[in-house]
Amino acid sequence: MFLSVVIPVYNSERTIAPLTERLQGWLAGLAFEIILVNDGSADRSESVCQQLENRYDNVTAISLRRNFGEFNAVLCGLNHTTGQYVVIIDDDFQNPPEAILTLVEAAEHGQYDVVYSRYAQKKHHWFRNIGSRLVNILTTYSIGKPKDLYLSSFKVIRREVVDEICRYKGPYPYIDGLIFRTTTTVGSVEVPHNARTEGRSGYTVRKLVSLFINVFIGYSLWPIRMFTVLGAALASLGVFGGLLLVIGWLTNRIDFGGWIVVMWAIVTGLGVQLLFLGVLGEYLGKLFMAHSGLPPYVIKYKGLRKEQAVEQ
Repeated sequence: MFLSVVIPVYNSERTIAPLTERLQGWLAGLAFEIILVNDGSADRSESVCQQLENRYDNVTAISLRRNFGEFNAVLCGLNHTTGQYVVIIDDDFQNPPEAILTLVEAAEHGQYDVVYSRYAQKKHHWFRNIGSRLVNILTTYSIGKPKDLYLSSFKVIRREVVDEICRYKGPYPYIDGLIFRTTTTVGSVEVPHNARTEGRSGYTVRKLVSLFINVFIGYSLWPIRMFTVLGAALASLGVFGGLLLVIGWLTNRIDFGGWIVVMWAIVTGLGVQLLFLGVLGEYLGKLFMAHSGLPPYVIKYKGLRKEQAVEQ
């Protein structure tokens, strides 16, 4: 198999069939497969995916028992791919299917492990654009991403890197974080970006905050190191300030009520402790959940077409 196309599906009963049909046309000259992962959709997406599996020999439909999130659905899809290259594409037609070949060609000619798409003009909602910028700034420092690289969800990944990503078994996958843990041979290529024609984005404040916490805490130690340095700086400043207060009191150059110093010390110290405990608690919580056996996804339905073909 030369190419695998992974599509996380969420409430896309009107777009997933046209997208699959378009892929069949554009990729007709290649040995390829399509993995549809229904991430607990509330509409008819599950039945539409199963119909597409029955219609096309190279389509595998997978349904998760509930909505686990985009990255979890993508990880599930990656675990069921066999292609030399794997493309991840959204289900809303904002990424043109014909651009898949552009990504694959860039990966082959540039000998890249991963090629991200970039857009001259993004057609996302303004809220999602702001969130994407904030996430890209955060990932530059947390996972070592180049500053000029945009982490698009539309990308192609070489087989060897996919295999390394699939070794992750925890409940909080972040695909781009796993990529940069594996390789730095990453490129990008400009492709068109279309406006959404059906439905609306599932990008919410809650999901943005969840992504921030996941990236901030789960894929780097620099936050706790930053707070350690900050704590050391505050402690040093406190010692220095205390010496100045003692010297001022002994020389009668400072006149103030002792209760003010006590209240300031209590409030400041309590705030710093709560901040540090909060960060430490996030790390311990992630560690507990990662070792609790909680899976990244639970499969409700998986097509058996490929397994049956192998047995025959």
